Amino acid sequence: MTATTDTAPTRPLPVLDEADTGPFWRACAQHRLTYQRRRSTGEVVFYPRAHDPDLETLDSTGRGTVYTFTVVRQHGHPFFRVHTPYTVAYIDLDEGFRILTEVIAEPGTIRIGQRVHLDWEDHDGTAIPVFRPAG
Repeated sequence: MTATTDTAPTRPLPVLDEADTGPFWRACAQHRLTYQRRRSTGEVVFYPRAHDPDLETLDSTGRGTVYTFTVVRQHGHPFFRVHTPYTVAYIDLDEGFRILTEVIAEPGTIRIGQRVHLDWEDHDGTAIPVFRPAG
């Protein structure tokens, strides 16, 4: 006999102690979206890297524009399957980097060029950056 449970499936979560991305995800747990900038040139760097001593870490304002998006209507992972349909988008942040993320809005209401702002999906020990349409 197999036992059944009524618990909702959980989202796959990042590894918080990974050398390059761990500091990024630990900042997310504090509701801080961080990116890096090269001190010598001012070049914005994203995804995070731990191996370059010329990089400084800064906080994003969390405001940006939808670069492109898709609506996911089917997914094999149990967590995402129960959340379909949902929108995934590349967001161009005002600081000059692009992030792939979920946009929390009714599918079909998101448009390329639309302004969005940062929000958070909280989990035990961390938070996932998501975006919502700007007011």
